[in-house]
Amino acid sequence: MALGGNPVFNGKNFRGATQAPPAPQAYGQGAYGQNAYGQAPGRAPGQVMGGGWNAAQQGMTQDQLQDMYNRPAAGPADTGRMTFDDVIMKTAACLGAVVAGAAVTLVVAEGLAYMLMIVGALGGFVLALVNTFKKQPSPALILAYAALEGLFLGGLTRILDGMYPGVGLQAVIGTLSVFAVTLVLFKSGKVRATPKAMRFFMIAMIGYAVFALINMVMMWTGAVQEPFGMRTSFEIFGIPLGVFIGVLAIGLAAFSLIMDFTSIEAGVRSGAPQRFSWTAAFGLTVTLVWLYVEIIRLLAILRGDE
Repeated sequence: MALGGNPVFNGKNFRGATQAPPAPQAYGQGAYGQNAYGQAPGRAPGQVMGGGWNAAQQGMTQDQLQDMYNRPAAGPADTGRMTFDDVIMKTAACLGAVVAGAAVTLVVAEGLAYMLMIVGALGGFVLALVNTFKKQPSPALILAYAALEGLFLGGLTRILDGMYPGVGLQAVIGTLSVFAVTLVLFKSGKVRATPKAMRFFMIAMIGYAVFALINMVMMWTGAVQEPFGMRTSFEIFGIPLGVFIGVLAIGLAAFSLIMDFTSIEAGVRSGAPQRFSWTAAFGLTVTLVWLYVEIIRLLAILRGDE
């Protein structure tokens, strides 16, 4: 499993749930090919020392036995294990909650929309921490997080789209495009979360986090007056610094999706309990929210001279 990426998947609860259990031994056979306790050498599995088949088999007709043997093996969904379909459906539910929350801040009065945006940002941050470190996933809290993030994204989109018409729709298209491309590359095996790529990702993430923290402090203290802080205050060859930072951040978010897919695949293969499909959906939602914010900010910076 890819470690060092999305903290949702790196928590001990999800990682512990996705540890592959040991392969079960065949019925009637002990370790190292020894006969099971109470079974004499040369007897068929299920035939005990006293002779005869077990009581359950004795009470069944030949047709019933044949019907039982012809039934398909129980799949992951039948045994309460996480499946890709579970993750897809729950991710769709989370994204639906995001869209519903965004719709609220897009249609209400402007003053109320800004207040709801702040509530969404703070509440989403708190619930993100709660859901990340919670021992068992809570569908209600995860959907509440998604709805609050929707309030925040809707308010942010309303502000930036008012300044630069069209960036909201462009950001949605860009987010879906990046998600689709990363999923195709992952499924094809062309992009994987290798140890070397992970080391680069961690170094880049630390550098980006340090820059974001410094930029936030300078904006709060008034040291930088630009709307995006140092992102638009400094230029390199006539190009705002925020363009380079934005491209890097989008690349990091895209690679984080690759790591999310890797963790989900590991969870399905190892038979993680079905309830952790909510954790997987929560992790994907966190990454997609981050990706959307980076894309719409980059689009706004690129159109800053209009």
